[in-house]
Amino acid sequence: MSQTALVTGSNRGIGLEFCNQLKQRGFDVIATCRHSSSALDALGVEVIDNIEVSDYQCLTALAEKLSGRGIDWLINNAGIADGISWDDINERSIASTKRMFEVNSLGPLLTTHALRNNLADGSKVGIITSRMGSIDDNGSGGSYGYRMSKSAVNAVGKSLSIDLKPRGIAVAILHPGYVRTDMVGNNGLIDTDESVLGLLARMDELTLETSGSFWHSNGELLPW
Repeated sequence: MSQTALVTGSNRGIGLEFCNQLKQRGFDVIATCRHSSSALDALGVEVIDNIEVSDYQCLTALAEKLSGRGIDWLINNAGIADGISWDDINERSIASTKRMFEVNSLGPLLTTHALRNNLADGSKVGIITSRMGSIDDNGSGGSYGYRMSKSAVNAVGKSLSIDLKPRGIAVAILHPGYVRTDMVGNNGLIDTDESVLGLLARMDELTLETSGSFWHSNGELLPW
């Protein structure tokens, strides 16, 4: 029997490549996003659009649609980025930061909670974060809103690993690397295929004993 994976933020970038590689592995893939894309439609996976990860009513409707279907791997990938330097702090940046918290920090928590009945003993939850959420690793400052939102979701992942462990569900907190995507203006050091290959390896290795740890896609354990 094939396994089922649900990927949020799946219409482009890392999420799209997750869907691609998971399908190649033989997973039944459920791809959720706000708006689909021609690239996602071309993969031939199940696409559910109009999904906003910061809207709990929307996520509740998703859970109802998926009622009775098991999810082996839940990949919380959806995220947004905005720089916000020291000199950028103003009314607009305050609103932008709040939005990043809604999507980057609350999104994975709300999605995992809404789909809790689809998860069972042996299921795995992946949270795509960033090493920019590491306080100890911060050597350059700036990016206030993004760093804060990723530090917060790291805390979410750690708490989820504790709360879900009695149900046999493990949680990975994952940095994808500096990946060439639209989110970073196609700058970066690696492409999405290399990043996702590493992220899937981390999910493969994930156990209840290692649940709640913060990893780089290359296997390096990252500092908090």
